[in-house]
Amino acid sequence: MKKFGFATALIAGAGAAIIGLAAPAAAAPSGPGNAQQTINELQAQGYTVIVNRLGAAPLDQAGVVAVRPGQTYSRTDTGVPGAGNDIYTTVTGKTVFVDVK
Repeated sequence: MKKFGFATALIAGAGAAIIGLAAPAAAAPSGPGNAQQTINELQAQGYTVIVNRLGAAPLDQAGVVAVRPGQTYSRTDTGVPGAGNDIYTTVTGKTVFVDVK
């Protein structure tokens, strides 16, 4: 019985790790490029980008080490035109962290 419980916990933990690691990758632009291009693409998608620098290289010569999700800001109300009595959630801001080296 202990082996079954351990195997179940191991599979559940692996599944959670895969799901947790997939979320930040969805926001990251794909393909080669420098850090400045990646930052520009994320800003064009509506993200507020916070850059964590490792080293002193200019952004157009630096590479992206990681892209991590940040806080998403939203509001929920009935103030949306045409909403009537329905409640809507509106995303007002999205943040992403970009580590560059």
